[in-house]
Amino acid sequence: MPHTLDAPAVRTWCALALEALGRERAEIDAINVYPVADGDTGTNLYLTVESAAQAVEAVFAAHETGTSAPAPADAVRAMAHGALIGARGNSGTILAQLLRGMAEVLTAETPGPPDPAGAADRLAPALRRAAELARQAVAHP
Repeated sequence: MPHTLDAPAVRTWCALALEALGRERAEIDAINVYPVADGDTGTNLYLTVESAAQAVEAVFAAHETGTSAPAPADAVRAMAHGALIGARGNSGTILAQLLRGMAEVLTAETPGPPDPAGAADRLAPALRRAAELARQAVAHP
Protein backbone atom coordinates (compact mmCIF):
# COMPACT_ATOMS: atom_id res chain seq x y z
CA MET A 1 0.00 0.00 0.00
CA PRO A 2 1.61 3.30 -1.05
CA HIS A 3 2.04 6.00 1.53
CA THR A 4 1.23 9.56 0.69
CA LEU A 5 3.01 12.65 1.86
CA ASP A 6 0.16 15.10 2.02
CA ALA A 7 -0.23 18.16 4.23
CA PRO A 8 -2.06 16.26 7.01
CA ALA A 9 0.81 13.72 7.08
CA VAL A 10 3.32 16.55 7.55
CA ARG A 11 1.13 18.01 10.30
CA THR A 12 0.89 14.63 12.03
CA TRP A 13 4.64 14.04 11.74
CA CYS A 14 5.35 17.42 13.36
CA ALA A 15 2.92 16.75 16.19
CA LEU A 16 4.34 13.28 16.85
CA ALA A 17 7.94 14.54 16.71
CA LEU A 18 7.11 17.31 19.16
CA GLU A 19 5.36 14.87 21.48
CA ALA A 20 8.31 12.42 21.38
CA LEU A 21 10.86 15.16 22.01
CA GLY A 22 8.74 16.47 24.85
CA ARG A 23 8.88 13.04 26.49
CA GLU A 24 12.60 12.55 25.90
CA ARG A 25 14.05 16.04 26.16
CA ALA A 26 15.31 15.67 29.75
CA GLU A 27 17.05 12.42 28.86
CA ILE A 28 18.61 13.99 25.76
CA ASP A 29 19.68 16.98 27.85
CA ALA A 30 21.35 14.60 30.32
CA ILE A 31 23.49 12.89 27.65
CA ASN A 32 24.34 16.09 25.80
CA VAL A 33 28.04 16.28 24.96
CA TYR A 34 28.20 18.05 21.56
CA PRO A 35 29.83 20.46 21.09
CA VAL A 36 30.00 21.08 24.84
CA ALA A 37 28.24 19.39 27.73
CA ASP A 38 25.81 22.24 28.38
CA GLY A 39 22.77 20.03 28.90
CA ASP A 40 20.36 21.71 26.51
CA THR A 41 20.29 19.64 23.31
CA GLY A 42 16.93 18.03 24.07
CA THR A 43 15.41 21.38 24.92
CA ASN A 44 16.89 22.99 21.81
CA LEU A 45 15.55 20.22 19.57
CA TYR A 46 12.13 20.45 21.23
CA LEU A 47 11.95 24.24 20.75
CA THR A 48 13.06 23.94 17.13
CA VAL A 49 10.40 21.32 16.33
CA GLU A 50 7.84 23.36 18.26
CA SER A 51 8.54 26.29 15.93
CA ALA A 52 8.26 24.00 12.89
CA ALA A 53 4.95 22.60 14.12
CA GLN A 54 3.58 26.10 14.78
CA ALA A 55 4.46 27.12 11.22
CA VAL A 56 2.63 24.08 9.83
CA GLU A 57 -0.39 24.87 12.01
CA ALA A 58 -0.38 28.42 10.62
CA VAL A 59 -0.64 27.00 7.09
CA PHE A 60 -3.66 24.95 8.15
CA ALA A 61 -5.21 27.94 9.95
CA ALA A 62 -4.98 29.96 6.73
CA HIS A 63 -7.19 27.36 5.05
CA GLU A 64 -9.78 26.94 7.82
CA THR A 65 -12.23 29.49 6.46
CA GLY A 66 -12.07 28.27 2.88
CA THR A 67 -12.86 25.03 1.13
CA SER A 68 -9.29 24.29 0.11
CA ALA A 69 -6.68 22.32 2.00
CA PRO A 70 -3.00 23.20 2.20
CA ALA A 71 -0.80 21.77 -0.51
CA PRO A 72 1.79 19.27 0.66
CA ALA A 73 4.58 21.57 -0.57
CA ASP A 74 3.20 24.44 1.53
CA ALA A 75 3.22 22.28 4.66
CA VAL A 76 6.76 20.97 4.02
CA ARG A 77 8.10 24.45 3.27
CA ALA A 78 6.42 25.84 6.39
CA MET A 79 7.93 23.07 8.50
CA ALA A 80 11.45 23.80 7.23
CA HIS A 81 11.03 27.56 7.51
CA GLY A 82 9.56 27.33 11.00
CA ALA A 83 12.48 25.19 12.12
CA LEU A 84 14.94 27.69 10.67
CA ILE A 85 13.27 30.67 12.31
CA GLY A 86 12.99 28.88 15.65
CA ALA A 87 16.30 26.99 15.59
CA ARG A 88 17.96 26.90 18.99
CA GLY A 89 21.60 26.01 19.50
CA ASN A 90 23.75 23.85 17.28
CA SER A 91 21.35 20.92 17.38
CA GLY A 92 18.42 23.09 16.31
CA THR A 93 20.45 24.59 13.47
CA ILE A 94 21.45 21.15 12.25
CA LEU A 95 17.85 19.95 12.48
CA ALA A 96 16.66 22.99 10.54
CA GLN A 97 19.17 22.18 7.80
CA LEU A 98 17.95 18.57 7.72
CA LEU A 99 14.38 19.76 7.23
CA ARG A 100 15.48 22.31 4.63
CA GLY A 101 17.23 19.60 2.62
CA MET A 102 14.17 17.38 2.74
CA ALA A 103 11.94 20.29 1.73
CA GLU A 104 14.14 21.09 -1.28
CA VAL A 105 13.64 17.63 -2.71
CA LEU A 106 10.06 17.00 -1.61
CA THR A 107 8.79 20.30 -3.00
CA ALA A 108 10.74 20.19 -6.27
CA GLU A 109 8.54 20.50 -9.34
CA THR A 110 7.95 17.22 -11.11
CA PRO A 111 6.37 16.86 -14.53
CA GLY A 112 2.72 15.91 -14.68
CA PRO A 113 -0.13 16.36 -12.21
CA PRO A 114 0.62 16.54 -8.47
CA ASP A 115 0.98 13.10 -6.96
CA PRO A 116 1.23 12.99 -3.13
CA ALA A 117 2.14 9.30 -3.35
CA GLY A 118 5.09 10.24 -5.57
CA ALA A 119 6.57 12.26 -2.71
CA ALA A 120 7.10 9.00 -0.83
CA ASP A 121 9.34 7.85 -3.72
CA ARG A 122 11.45 10.95 -3.16
CA LEU A 123 12.05 10.23 0.52
CA ALA A 124 15.46 8.58 0.02
CA PRO A 125 16.80 11.44 -2.14
CA ALA A 126 15.29 13.91 0.34
CA LEU A 127 17.14 12.26 3.21
CA ARG A 128 20.39 12.30 1.21
CA ARG A 129 20.01 16.03 0.57
CA ALA A 130 19.12 16.56 4.23
CA ALA A 131 22.33 14.81 5.28
CA GLU A 132 24.39 16.94 2.88
CA LEU A 133 23.02 20.21 4.26
CA ALA A 134 23.36 19.06 7.87
CA ARG A 135 27.00 18.18 7.25
CA GLN A 136 27.59 21.59 5.72
CA ALA A 137 26.07 23.24 8.79
CA VAL A 138 28.88 21.88 10.98
CA ALA A 139 32.41 23.25 10.57
CA HIS A 140 34.15 19.97 11.44
CA PRO A 141 31.68 17.07 11.53
